Amino acid sequence: MAKCPECGVLIDLDEDEIEEGEVLTCPDCDVELEVVHTHPVELDVIEEEEEEEEGKKDSGNGDHAQDEEEEEEEDYP
Repeated sequence: MAKCPECGVLIDLDEDEIEEGEVLTCPDCDVELEVVHTHPVELDVIEEEEEEEEGKKDSGNGDHAQDEEEEEEEDYP
């Protein structure tokens, strides 16, 4: 058994059948939860802000390449 950190409902989970890092959905409030510990089971809410920040980090690579091109152009008169 584990408690949803968002709404407090008890979730019936078998410690032997789940793994750390596994993502679950609370059956009561539908929030996404990550298993952060298995013995005893500990759940943490996956924040929407974290997901958005990860997406921004991935998309930032294209902008960096453009900045490098602009710097190269400035080196040549």
